[in-house]
Amino acid sequence: MNDVPASRTALVTGASSGIGMATARALLARGYRVIGTSRNPDAADRVDGVEYRALDLTDPAAVERAADWLGTVDVLVNNAGESQSGPLEELPADAIERLFRLNVFAPVRLTQLVLPGMRARRHGRIVMVGSMIASFPLAYRSSYTSVKAAIKGFADAARLEVSPFGIGVTTVEPGAINTGISMRRTKYISQESPYRTDFATMLSALDGNEATGISAERVAATILSAIGARRPKPLYAVGSGAPAVFALRRLLPRTVVEKVVARAYGLRR
Repeated sequence: MNDVPASRTALVTGASSGIGMATARALLARGYRVIGTSRNPDAADRVDGVEYRALDLTDPAAVERAADWLGTVDVLVNNAGESQSGPLEELPADAIERLFRLNVFAPVRLTQLVLPGMRARRHGRIVMVGSMIASFPLAYRSSYTSVKAAIKGFADAARLEVSPFGIGVTTVEPGAINTGISMRRTKYISQESPYRTDFATMLSALDGNEATGISAERVAATILSAIGARRPKPLYAVGSGAPAVFALRRLLPRTVVEKVVARAYGLRR
């Protein structure tokens, strides 16, 4: 599958659960040395053989200190993140800021920290774990849609800058994933909210989709395909009927796509 020596080092953020854990396990099985980050690795589930490091990605100073222990990183998988829901009108400013620190600013800074070494070695792979919601926005998911669109934008432009140095930057967009993320999603809505009925309808459909979604292992396999590709594609989408829905997105007017997505979640627009 791949022309990358298996002795190289991979850094996976959020490696104590879900996609991050599955990716760390898969990379380890391929012979990579794997460093996995977790906010509190002592209290988290662990994969035997993965070197865990404590890293709070919402703390800019902690991200900067990571430079002290990063060492040589040949593969970076920016996976850690938070899923957030709520009407834009009611999202607290500090919650939006935290989401951007975790899902955008920290991955971008880690990417900046590993790029000089990759460039010097003229080889590297960086994977941003995004979401299909960046391509198919959904009501009451404005903040989450925004961070996933932002990280894809960084990846798309940076790929053009660093590809001459043998570095591949790509985004993997999963659809609905059955990883228990529904239980960890942060939600913001007031008791008196005029959006409450619609919000509950959307959230019920979202939770149902995720309960029957693809496995973390399937997403990890896609991530490894991107890492192993001689010329990684800009975007890999997996789950939620990705090939068909992306084809429809290219063929149908944007307003029609928006209505199709809304109705899939019980909303009428």
